[in-house]
Amino acid sequence: MSERNLILMICTGNVCRSPMAEKLLQHALAAEGEPLNQLEVLSAGVAAGYGDPASKNSVAALKKVQLDLTKHKSQPLTDELIENAFAIFGMTSSHIDVLHHYYPKLPERVHLLRGFMDVEQGDQIPDPIGQDFAAYSACRDAMIEAIPSVVQYLKAEYK
Repeated sequence: MSERNLILMICTGNVCRSPMAEKLLQHALAAEGEPLNQLEVLSAGVAAGYGDPASKNSVAALKKVQLDLTKHKSQPLTDELIENAFAIFGMTSSHIDVLHHYYPKLPERVHLLRGFMDVEQGDQIPDPIGQDFAAYSACRDAMIEAIPSVVQYLKAEYK
């Protein structure tokens, strides 16, 4: 088994997309057997500050699927998080580009969250910040669609 046990979800400000992705993947992995249910899932932002709550619409979107995001506090991406990560999942290609530009010591497993899906469905998860609840619901649903393929990937990779 890998020494690294952290799965990291990243977006821009760590108040909308990556916190939702974190909770959705945590929930999915909790239903798996060992070692997947032992993985830690965290989120961070490439341009985030410390301590901001999740956006109200992100909290509401996850509440619709019985997940609680009310205790989330944002954090920026750090070298320490990257060093502990077994895999990193970004919401858009620009997040992956930032990783490669600023962090030379990336783990070998850096992917788009929707990167294992049929490309016709789109592999980017656009930022819903400042939009209505429907945009956040669509964002959540795009993540929910991706989670099974991420779990399958982790089953194959995390040994």
